[in-house]
Amino acid sequence: MAFGRITLDQDLILYLFGTPGQDRFWFMWDDLVRGAIGAVVLVDTRRLADCFPAVDYFENSGLPFVIALNGFDGHQPYNPEEVREALQIGPDAPIITTDARHRADAKSALITLVEHALMARLR
Repeated sequence: MAFGRITLDQDLILYLFGTPGQDRFWFMWDDLVRGAIGAVVLVDTRRLADCFPAVDYFENSGLPFVIALNGFDGHQPYNPEEVREALQIGPDAPIITTDARHRADAKSALITLVEHALMARLR
């Protein structure tokens, strides 16, 4: 499991928890989502089927989530709409492209998640 903490402002701290998607780690997911504002499902498009359980989990939990298609060196074999169709995800869940190794891309994914979670609260 991974943990990170980002201080956005004196009174605003973002705590990040990460876990691999393999089923041997699923026992942690219920504890990790308690109090969470949302989740980023980082998808390796070379192994798209591996993310099905995580997507199902977050859809069933009602927790806002974002799909982040992790490409390497700008290579994205599928566009977001192809992935949306393959995963059978509704139009409300954002799907973005990213390279998780790049700080700016990770920041953009988190901003997308927070915006999505805020909009979900307003509905």
